[in-house]
Amino acid sequence: MTAVRNEIRFLLNDREERLSAVRSSDSLLDHLRLARHLRGTKEGCAEGDCGACTVLVGRRVGEGLVYEPVNACIRLMGSLDLTHVVTVEHLAGANGELHPVQQALVDYHGSQCGFCTPGFVMSLYALWMRKARPGVAEIEEALQGNLCRCTGYLPIIKAAQSIEGSAAEDKLAAERADVLARLATMDDGARVEIRSGDDEVIVPASVDDLADVLAARPKATVVAGSTDVGLWITKFMRNISPAVFIAHLTGLKGVEVTDSGVTIGAGVSYDEFQSVLDAEFPHLSEYWRRIGGWQVRVMGTVGGNVANGSPIGDTPPALIALGASVTLRKGAARRTVPLEAYFIAYGKQDREPGEFVESLHVPKPPAGTLNAAYKVSKRREEDISAVACGFHVELDGTLVKVARLAYGGMAATPKRAAAAEAALVGRPWTLETVAAAEAAMAQDFAPLSDWRASAGYRARVAANLLRRFYLESTGETVRLVRETA
Repeated sequence: MTAVRNEIRFLLNDREERLSAVRSSDSLLDHLRLARHLRGTKEGCAEGDCGACTVLVGRRVGEGLVYEPVNACIRLMGSLDLTHVVTVEHLAGANGELHPVQQALVDYHGSQCGFCTPGFVMSLYALWMRKARPGVAEIEEALQGNLCRCTGYLPIIKAAQSIEGSAAEDKLAAERADVLARLATMDDGARVEIRSGDDEVIVPASVDDLADVLAARPKATVVAGSTDVGLWITKFMRNISPAVFIAHLTGLKGVEVTDSGVTIGAGVSYDEFQSVLDAEFPHLSEYWRRIGGWQVRVMGTVGGNVANGSPIGDTPPALIALGASVTLRKGAARRTVPLEAYFIAYGKQDREPGEFVESLHVPKPPAGTLNAAYKVSKRREEDISAVACGFHVELDGTLVKVARLAYGGMAATPKRAAAAEAALVGRPWTLETVAAAEAAMAQDFAPLSDWRASAGYRARVAANLLRRFYLESTGETVRLVRETA
């Protein structure tokens, strides 16, 4: 029988925290600012969009520690068990001297009003720990999730390029052995259960324990990265209790690569999957880096994006086009369904009460096939899709043998364009055939108008993206024109 304790345990800078009065909706940002008076971490958007609340969360991976930048405004307290939380206050030296990252921003005038600066410091600190001399593209990618309205990014990028010192000699590196030892001492292998009135927080001890927890609480909210659930709380004041936190479960973190495909544990984050994706599905590399900012990609999980079932989720169209499947688990029983069949209707998925997404399998596209994924949004970086799509075409000579065209943002669920596919199959891969498929797409979708895009714009973009795919597949240069949705 799994042991149970009624407190979460973690390190906050150099302080040990043991909290038994934690509610499912409690955020790390509120704990830092209100309970611990660490007000260097700022509240801006309260939705993981501006980066002013960025802190580092370190977690044990194998024999080491991995620190990642996260948005404290949507990082929920129930997810912090056995982690090390680092805020901007922890960077200064014993005599108050600035950290090299902070000093670089001072030297290059990378701050004006200063509100966003602690978030920039923490994102650049996380990058510096990974790579001492990053290039401009790497710096820009690391700062996707940090917004500044005053200074502009050029001084900040110059500051990032100038950071002196070695991460191997940094404060967190010096503390690493002690932090690992303290976290190991806290780890008793127990399930966490904290009740406060009608509110309940559960942190399962293992994947098998998760199955047991959900069997007993089939209506519980499963929280992985909280990049969506966090907004349910901050924007909609939704009650998510009982909440079951799973981001720590190593049993959901596996990635297995075989000759036929890749199996991804449901708890693998976008960031953790990036290197495998670059190697096995290179056509998705740029697309993947446009999913949120860095903070969102280290928190959000591939399985969570699928499980949530949003019609504008970024991963389903790309994965459906590749013929992905999802494995669901309830108790000890498992079943696997095609990913496209998992989405039934708006807000409804083929998932029974007490059942959870355990893994996904993505077949590798055969050599010589044509594959692409595109995302159109009002803002290039860190924005929700108006239209997202994934395309897979196999040719037999000059004729289309297989076509899978999957779209998000065009219907109540991620959906394949069946009529457009039928217009392609068996016909030559030519612009005339593609034009016929574009016309047939009107039978597949009746998109809605909302604040992201009008129905007419979505229909036009969906057709244009198919044409872009064709042109790029034939080696033609595509001129991208910015349009207002």
